[in-house]
Amino acid sequence: MSSPLIVQLDLAEFCEAADLPDVYVIEIVEHGILEPQGGQPRDWRFTDYELALAKRAAKLRRELELEWEGVALALDLLEEVHELRAENRMLRQRLGRLLVE
Repeated sequence: MSSPLIVQLDLAEFCEAADLPDVYVIEIVEHGILEPQGGQPRDWRFTDYELALAKRAAKLRRELELEWEGVALALDLLEEVHELRAENRMLRQRLGRLLVE
């Protein structure tokens, strides 16, 4: 059984893939939205998960005209909603099994 391949993009590759200028990516990292591996921008390595997150962050910023702080808050709230919905589904399944017994 092989482990999944994790894509590691440097800053230039990430900017190209995300269609974002490096200034935006640096701001996103400074606001804690992305947490790349590496200490300095020249050493940063990003995963495909972070790429999807950056695209989502840029879309929120563009469509809702938010500052990066607002984007960070919106992403946190969206993640919390996602987790609550997953927990709700799990609890409904458990309740359904209890009611059948």
